[in-house]
Amino acid sequence: MYTLPSKLRLFSIVLMVVGAIGLVAGFVSAPSTVGDVKELLASHHDSHGASKKDHDVVDGHGTSDSAEAHESADAHGGDAHYEHVLHQLQNKPWAALYIAAFFFFMISLGVLAFYAIQFAAQAGWSPVLFRVMEAITAYLVPGGIIMFVILALSGFHVNHLFTWADPAVVEHDALIQGKSGWLNGTGFVIRAAVFLGGWITYRHFAIKFSRNQDEADKGDITWHKKSFKIAAGFLVFFIYTESMMSWDWIMSFDPHWFSTLFGWYVFAGLFVCGITTIALITIYLKSQGYLEFVNNSHLHDLAKFMFGISIFWTYLWFSQFMLIWYSNIPEEVTYFVTRIEDYNLPFFGMLLMNFLFPLLILMNSDFKRMNWFIVMAGVVILCGHYVDVFNMVMPATVGQSWFIGLSEISSVLLFLGLFLFVVFGALTKAPLLAKGNPYIEESKHYHY
Repeated sequence: MYTLPSKLRLFSIVLMVVGAIGLVAGFVSAPSTVGDVKELLASHHDSHGASKKDHDVVDGHGTSDSAEAHESADAHGGDAHYEHVLHQLQNKPWAALYIAAFFFFMISLGVLAFYAIQFAAQAGWSPVLFRVMEAITAYLVPGGIIMFVILALSGFHVNHLFTWADPAVVEHDALIQGKSGWLNGTGFVIRAAVFLGGWITYRHFAIKFSRNQDEADKGDITWHKKSFKIAAGFLVFFIYTESMMSWDWIMSFDPHWFSTLFGWYVFAGLFVCGITTIALITIYLKSQGYLEFVNNSHLHDLAKFMFGISIFWTYLWFSQFMLIWYSNIPEEVTYFVTRIEDYNLPFFGMLLMNFLFPLLILMNSDFKRMNWFIVMAGVVILCGHYVDVFNMVMPATVGQSWFIGLSEISSVLLFLGLFLFVVFGALTKAPLLAKGNPYIEESKHYHY
């Protein structure tokens, strides 16, 4: 049995407390009226002068207008311009919270899919890693509840994250009106409940059957057969609901834009993040003297998945980008134009972290057997996919007023602390070896 070190428990609690305090400070510091925005911009102009360019940062909020821009806005847009900036700055802590909540939730969801695939494929190499996978999926419950609350608040326009949730916007937007049969608060929340309910229900029965198989008589694989059946059924449910989830939870931030590859693109990101997290936690546990039955061949296979799915993610990214960029249809290409012009560093930096770095580090077979190489590549991959989610959410919610500041850092710390607390707590609930699995001996003696 794994025993949670008191230092790790304390570390995760400290992360949660510090993150919560910082996030509250981010919400409190956001402007609440148009007058606050005008004062903020005027203060910025007075302290920095009219020579500042249009994308300067104001007090960590990332708002960006020079004196000339303000004069133009006053002449042509009046308070409408300031109200737009107000919504962007109010969205900033909400968007930071949403990105971090979704990022750690998608790790758990990716591991759940990978776990189900192992059962459906009757894999013989991976059962020694099942307890690590089961522990990571434990975050699905608290993470799912948090996501549901944020989604419900956003879908019913408590904040300004989703433009389709604002009746004033829909009233003057014929395209969004045409999608209102799908993009409406009630349907949005009901679908989220169905997605989360289905994923959490599978996780509940998968863990139950796994524990029952451990306690079954030798040679009795009844519960393993049930695990196989529900895994196969879940994967059918998952492939549909994951695509719809990506449309609802991510793509609908830009309701005028769509991509037929988007569901697969999001899936590749959550899948590689889940596998990477399995590898990192496994290496940590081995460094603490646990998982003695896990050998370099298991880690080598995990690293191969990290490499392969990173290439798959790149293929999907390039296919989506190249077709849209080459066709140059205005309502489609504007999605990438906005990100290249206003999010140049995170946009291209994300490509380096998610493609070029894993390609160079993990292509060599020998490197995949070296723990510190896997850890280095894994940390960069996870950071890169956080930036990828950042790129998918921020341009439509915060626009040019983006900045990685207090709200973003605090949100990551909050959910990282919660993730570590839940996952490592779940590891203490059962033996680290799924001894009842019929493939366990094959897995323990697996060598490649």
